[in-house]
Amino acid sequence: MTHIHRTTARPYLGFGLGLRPAHYDTILNESPAVDWFEIISENYLVPGGKPLHYLDRIRARYPLAMHGVSLSIGSRDPLNKDYLRQLRALADRIEPAWISDHLCWTGVEGINAHDLLPLPYTEEAIKHVAARIGEVQDFLGRRFLIENVSSYLTYPESVMTEWEFLREISERADCLILLDINNIYVSSFNHEFNPSSYIEAIPIERVWQFHLAGHQNHGDYIIDTHDEPVIDPVWELYAEAVRRFGDVSTMIERDDNIPPLSELLDELQHARSTAFQAQREFTASADLS
Repeated sequence: MTHIHRTTARPYLGFGLGLRPAHYDTILNESPAVDWFEIISENYLVPGGKPLHYLDRIRARYPLAMHGVSLSIGSRDPLNKDYLRQLRALADRIEPAWISDHLCWTGVEGINAHDLLPLPYTEEAIKHVAARIGEVQDFLGRRFLIENVSSYLTYPESVMTEWEFLREISERADCLILLDINNIYVSSFNHEFNPSSYIEAIPIERVWQFHLAGHQNHGDYIIDTHDEPVIDPVWELYAEAVRRFGDVSTMIERDDNIPPLSELLDELQHARSTAFQAQREFTASADLS
């Protein structure tokens, strides 16, 4: 079995952005005040060319984290070892702070749905996913972060809440969690649950990263689109998460309708301000008690 490096202390990178090609030159020319960048792993699983050229130059200046969309950890298909080998090679090249992917399935029997599909919240699914995460961690030689996805349907087979499902998988697989605050809000709206219950149920020590993003509200339902600014209720939920989990590396995702980098830097500054205020409030309440 491969030795898995288990860091007991949670690293803190600060406030970051998703690395997008539209911003490559601005980043290199202006060295903006971003603490770190998260890359979409699949964009750099190539033998060479411009993506890796830019990635290497940006990596020389900023810490990076790797975030994937193709692992399909919940599928019945065998894990794609070629894909995992490419992930490991990229990690060896850029030395990311961590590697993450989603708690979902993206296809079955070789068919890719090109979507992050939710799982039924059952004991069978927990055993299946936890075992596969264990395989991934053994293969990569490091602990892995799993992210909660937004969802638009429920399964009649589910016997627990999503947060119970995520917590149980993280504990059985001994993996870490990328907690997407916007996804919690989106799913709480779509499925009519209290997002605070989700925040309160997740083990503090397992959360190593937060995602923030925008979405589209269609009245009766919300779709996680990453093409709009973060809205006030998500900022409020983020502040609640900071009060519970403390200093957690935070980044903003923007995948479509991408604005100039300056606009995202303003939004990132709002994340800093929100987090610092939440920490001050938590410290003050702790002192009073």
